[in-house]
Amino acid sequence: MKIAVLLLCLLLQPLLSVSSLAQTVTRSDMKDRTAIQVTVYNSNLGLVKETRRMDLPVGGGELRFTDVASRVLPSSVHAASMNHPDGFSVVEQTYEYDLINTKSLLDRYVGRQIKIVTWNETHDRRNEVEATLLSNNEDQIFRIRDEIYLGHPGYKVLPSLPDDLVAKPTLAWSYINGVKEPQELEVSYLTTDMNWTAEYILLLHPDENSSGLAGWATIENRSGTAYTDAELKLIAGNVHRVGMARDGVAVPMEMKAARASVPQFEESPLFEYHVYDLKNKTTLKDNQSKQIRFLDAGNITVRKEFVVYGTTFQPRKFTDEPIRQPVSVVLFFKNSKENRLGTVLPAGIVRLYTEDGKGSRQFIGEDRISHVPKDEEVRLKTGEATELIAERIQTDFRQLSAKLFELEWEITLRNHKDKEVSVGLIEPLTRNWKILSNSHPFRKTDAFTIRFDVKVPRDGEAKVKYRVQVGL
Repeated sequence: MKIAVLLLCLLLQPLLSVSSLAQTVTRSDMKDRTAIQVTVYNSNLGLVKETRRMDLPVGGGELRFTDVASRVLPSSVHAASMNHPDGFSVVEQTYEYDLINTKSLLDRYVGRQIKIVTWNETHDRRNEVEATLLSNNEDQIFRIRDEIYLGHPGYKVLPSLPDDLVAKPTLAWSYINGVKEPQELEVSYLTTDMNWTAEYILLLHPDENSSGLAGWATIENRSGTAYTDAELKLIAGNVHRVGMARDGVAVPMEMKAARASVPQFEESPLFEYHVYDLKNKTTLKDNQSKQIRFLDAGNITVRKEFVVYGTTFQPRKFTDEPIRQPVSVVLFFKNSKENRLGTVLPAGIVRLYTEDGKGSRQFIGEDRISHVPKDEEVRLKTGEATELIAERIQTDFRQLSAKLFELEWEITLRNHKDKEVSVGLIEPLTRNWKILSNSHPFRKTDAFTIRFDVKVPRDGEAKVKYRVQVGL
């Protein structure tokens, strides 16, 4: 059968010009659709795959698909028969997206005669004048009799509709069909202006050691068409695209959504990414943002830290006045099964809430996370502590040689809370560093960073002092 169709194609192709193929035109819209699947990536990209059932005449013809995206990447379009793969062959395909509008219509009539109609209110009658359209760029320019008009308030009337304009974006194929039975055609294409982002709500419990975490997928469709009753898949991961050099929309949900309802996606690996399959079909309207829950985890263990980040090394003497620095509040939790999580957390914004003394939930900060694999730790900076103060002063500075320096820092930590706290003091250094003296123990966190963990008593203070030799 396949050989026969190929021979038919070879025999007929020289005879089937575009004009002859166009004699038999079959039009298809969403009414012919039997299935549609939409895969959305978090890089302004969507993959649409739909199946339509239709009767095609045997031999050559033209098939025109409407109700497709207006942002199609034409080179990604693929059409094939699902039930008779050897009985359908595409000779030529085009994507027509020059839509009917005022500018495109008038562009076709530059240099040609049109009518301009005005209404004479004084005599209550219609006036009509012949005009030649000279230009349709920023302003319309007309020749009426022997005069040039820069614009005209009247209605422009055209004699006919140009054949090369379409009302909707259209995929068109010249084809050869070798079977009489209805064809189940599957068409797939990539389109831009589809995107999804992950949005999270973390509800910190009063003990500040546990929380609930809800995840929502925000899907944006601005591709120029709607996808009705579609199978929806979301891909988490950064897909490389050739020649591509886009933030999510805040999720307008009630805080009670951070409690329970069953996640509606099933997660599974796909190549080096992860795919989330929506369990039920959904409709994505054009120019719509839709939120669907994909994660609900209760009572996960979290850890709160207070952190002060030191200044980047500079080979100079600082001011003699103390420099006040913010004390950051950071939450940590592990993305593990033991912590009621354990699947990939897609990149997105995490918004944090907690309850005040009257049981009302309040917003306490937000942070952005990148894709988090299972068993990795999540770090969230929520803001800055108001009852903790950090001040640093450079107590000594010496230049030992052109590229060798010795300096001493004193950092004062003051605690105005009614309980003891631990503060992490993170100090960036430069190469060839050597600690000469230190008031508190430290640990090396990487090649050029050390960390002091300092206990600060309630309503008290602690001073950290260290002397370091560094080179350039």
